[in-house]
Amino acid sequence: MRVLWFNWRDIKNPAAGGAEVFTHEVMSRLVRKGHDMTLFTAQFLGCLDYEEIDGVKIVRSGGKYSIYRRAKDYYKMKKNDYDIVVDEINTRPFLTPQFVREKPILALIHQLAREDIFYELSYPLSFIIYHYLEKKWLSYYKTIPIVTVSNSTKEELKTLLDLKDSNSNIIVAPQGLSARPRFEMPKKEDVPTVAFVGRLKRYKLPDHAIEAFYEIRKKVPDAKMWVIGDGYMREELEKKYSDNNKNIIFFGKTGNELKYDLMGRAHLLLVPSVKEGWGLVVTEANAMGTPAIAYNVSGLRDSVTNGETGLLTAENTPQSLANSAISLLKDKELLSKFSINALNFSRRFSWQNTADMFEKVILNIVQRKS
Repeated sequence: MRVLWFNWRDIKNPAAGGAEVFTHEVMSRLVRKGHDMTLFTAQFLGCLDYEEIDGVKIVRSGGKYSIYRRAKDYYKMKKNDYDIVVDEINTRPFLTPQFVREKPILALIHQLAREDIFYELSYPLSFIIYHYLEKKWLSYYKTIPIVTVSNSTKEELKTLLDLKDSNSNIIVAPQGLSARPRFEMPKKEDVPTVAFVGRLKRYKLPDHAIEAFYEIRKKVPDAKMWVIGDGYMREELEKKYSDNNKNIIFFGKTGNELKYDLMGRAHLLLVPSVKEGWGLVVTEANAMGTPAIAYNVSGLRDSVTNGETGLLTAENTPQSLANSAISLLKDKELLSKFSINALNFSRRFSWQNTADMFEKVILNIVQRKS
């Protein structure tokens, strides 16, 4: 197949996250299977307008907002070069059903904006997107095949689009995993250590993780915390917390080798997001033998098997996050059991399985269109 894939960012974009990892891992594996993969995406400072990464052809044009118009223009110019279009939706879709007539479309949705839009955008734009625009935008995809990454997002889509249980247009993709699960449990830090890993953005609630750590220290005085990741909140968080607490270390953005090493040495991962598509960081930590304590929200309730590979909080508050963490840090036998379960759970996931599923879906859609 000759696949044209629209996404707002590519794997080299400084703002790339879990969605871009998913995209690149799937596309690069489809290249290895013999498919021709082109990603049309936005430009960023210092980027090349065209390059190939792991066999994926990357065409960059436009910026954060103009990418959507540029994508439409590119398709009109190059439509005969492709067999199918993948429309990856990150809040704002490319609205391909409005201009892609000749080729079949597959939509990829990691998560709906919903609640987290209020953390990232100011009023009234957040209000307009939540109450009107998101539903309006996605209504164009009601009859389009959709792939998503968790049952939570699937159910949210069904509700938003008023789809019946019998609808077969929404397919849940098996989540992939870049980290190779450890063969045996890694050696943990000598003192209880919790970690936050992810972009330092408001909807990820890194401040909740740090506030929870302060509560943990009241019951586990020798505990320490690692904050791994970068983002616009970093300076604010460092100024507020690390200057007053030498038990918190901010590592910033790290390479995978250091990230996985730190994950493996930590005892617990704290994940207090407003919501996730799946929560790739949870599975990565599991692969390093580290269970997660997470808020009971969409996506995280899929990636965390409550009471087996980690815990979902009773309430989505720093205090509840801390209480759950304390319960494991003070019970070494139970923590060890959770760590083993988490490591075993991570072995179920691979990007190859995800790519195999994508290939089947794409081939079926093209055949049906033919």
